[in-house]
Amino acid sequence: MKGNLRLGIILAIFAAVGCASLAFVHSLTEEAIANQGQKALNDSLKELFPEAATFEDITASIKSTTEGVVFEQAFLVKSSQANLGVAIKASGASYGGAARLLVGVGLTRSISGVRVLELNDTAGLGMNANNASYYVEKARKITFAGQFAGKFLTDPFEVKNDVVAITAATITSRSLTRIVKAAGDAGAAWLESSTLVGAPGGAVSAAGNPPAAGSIPTSQGSTVPASVGTTGGK
Repeated sequence: MKGNLRLGIILAIFAAVGCASLAFVHSLTEEAIANQGQKALNDSLKELFPEAATFEDITASIKSTTEGVVFEQAFLVKSSQANLGVAIKASGASYGGAARLLVGVGLTRSISGVRVLELNDTAGLGMNANNASYYVEKARKITFAGQFAGKFLTDPFEVKNDVVAITAATITSRSLTRIVKAAGDAGAAWLESSTLVGAPGGAVSAAGNPPAAGSIPTSQGSTVPASVGTTGGK
């Protein structure tokens, strides 16, 4: 009887230590994945808008009106002298699960560029949407995502019409095109309706660093204390 009790206690201790170890490893892994995701987002923002000085968070003021497409983050992009456009991190269903794209929208109702942040479709088929060496237009070396750069939002955005599909991956092509169009339309509408003075707070410099607490971005992408040159009661 005592032997069974002792064995039970030992097993319980091993189980507790094992659970604690797994939780610790999970926390480290989760943090690493989050950091990698943030780095990928920052790098993609800079690729879409090379002249950007700040990325001001406007997530709260822009919503998707397309069923199944979610806007996870949105930024007003500013250079040192002027507004450049909007960048939207959007997700939606694709052939193999969730897909996440970063869509840049310029001031002329056109797509500044598209980056695939996450895709889980079939390797060698739908995953070619995220393959930098796979070209939908081989002569001009244009990738699937690359074909959207400079595309006006008045275009149909129809696969096998004005959008070139990935070979044998029509579902993926249509799913990603739908996300791009939804983000593009919403970004253009926001730019047209906004005064373009920017939403308060949430700015991130082009270097990827948020401003210090209690500060606001200047037009040069640096920060100044929020109490300087501002008035209360807003």
